Amino acid sequence: MNILVLGSGGREHAIAWALSKSPRCDELFVAPGNGGTAAVATNVNDVDMMSGPSVLSFVREHGVDLVVVGPEAPLVAGVADELRDAGISVFGPDAAGALLEGSKAHSKAFMEKNDIPTAAYATFDSCDPAIAYIREQGAPIVVKADGLAAGKGVVVASTVEEAEDAVRECFDGKFGDAGKTVLIEECMTGPECSLLAFVANGKAFPMAPAQDHKRAFDGDEGPNTGGMGVYSPVPIVTDEEMASMVAIMDKAAAATAATDDARDYRGVLYGGFMLTPAGPKIVEFNVRFGDPETQVILPRLKTDLVDVMCAVAEGRVDDLSLEWADEWAVCVVLASAGYPGAYEKGKVILGIDEAEALDGVSVFHAGTSHNADGELVTAGGRVLNVVALGKTFEEARERAYAACDLISFEGKQFRTDIGAKAARGRSAWE
Repeated sequence: MNILVLGSGGREHAIAWALSKSPRCDELFVAPGNGGTAAVATNVNDVDMMSGPSVLSFVREHGVDLVVVGPEAPLVAGVADELRDAGISVFGPDAAGALLEGSKAHSKAFMEKNDIPTAAYATFDSCDPAIAYIREQGAPIVVKADGLAAGKGVVVASTVEEAEDAVRECFDGKFGDAGKTVLIEECMTGPECSLLAFVANGKAFPMAPAQDHKRAFDGDEGPNTGGMGVYSPVPIVTDEEMASMVAIMDKAAAATAATDDARDYRGVLYGGFMLTPAGPKIVEFNVRFGDPETQVILPRLKTDLVDVMCAVAEGRVDDLSLEWADEWAVCVVLASAGYPGAYEKGKVILGIDEAEALDGVSVFHAGTSHNADGELVTAGGRVLNVVALGKTFEEARERAYAACDLISFEGKQFRTDIGAKAARGRSAWE
């Protein structure tokens, strides 16, 4: 069958890599793709992934049987709806379902309605009441732009002044329309953990848990990023916590198909959890594969991804079962100097072949392209996801960092402590 993946990041490279391994995959396209997806698929530069008609035209011209929507923005824009209305199989929820990520206020209301544990919060449409609320609540406190802000619309403020600045930035237009409404939440405590699930027909099929590292620098210092590293499974999660997270994902999936809240939800539901002293609570829902969680989850998935995605897209999930490799996976993100702030592009990248020659290592491209001389160069803030599998957590960590040392580009920066905290046990968060 012919498959089209929409997107250009490390997540889409990992998805394309996994799909390409299936004997059912005849021809694979990625629009627009990046310097890494070109090795496993045909990159397509003349498709506007935010436009249903543009995607549909390509699908019909190339006989595409399945469209996989990688990023959240096309889902929120309703691209999946337009394709389904035209009879195309799509992996990704409709626009109504995508509001679980497209609007944090909507997502919070969904959680309240369905008794899903989350942080206490308030929403504001103007600056002064929001600042008054912050002064009343005190710090630490969390400020969130309501809409999509490319993972940068959340500030965990340690002081009232920092929270006030974050609110002013939102209402001053830093995030455009995404910041017209602001959520202010209590600051929950505990380790974070992600649990993703394939969802269709109101049923959830949980994947392996993963733990991301959002802060830019070692020791969880610096600004929030799109993710600087991740590992799977998560050694600090207890059996009781895992059962609780699965139950929450089951409840959320069932709610997507409730009669009075119906959604055509066929894709991935991402549960971002905080493992609080009172039990796991939802920090946020996303409506697509996480990035960089995907890069450690899919290498551990033994079930054919084409089979899984087709079953979800077509609503044939009664017999769906997932099998996982009994290995650890660790991912370290190599980023451009200055990320998540301003950074330069066009730095020549060397050493990927040498890194992938190491046992169990794969390198997924997040922000790369080729220059006029055909050289692989940096083209984004997060440049590469270096992933290693191992029989133990420590073996996977050592392999990942050994691979990182083989890759070079001017300004390369990365965290040296991915997984180190978890290796010390739960007490590291106390």
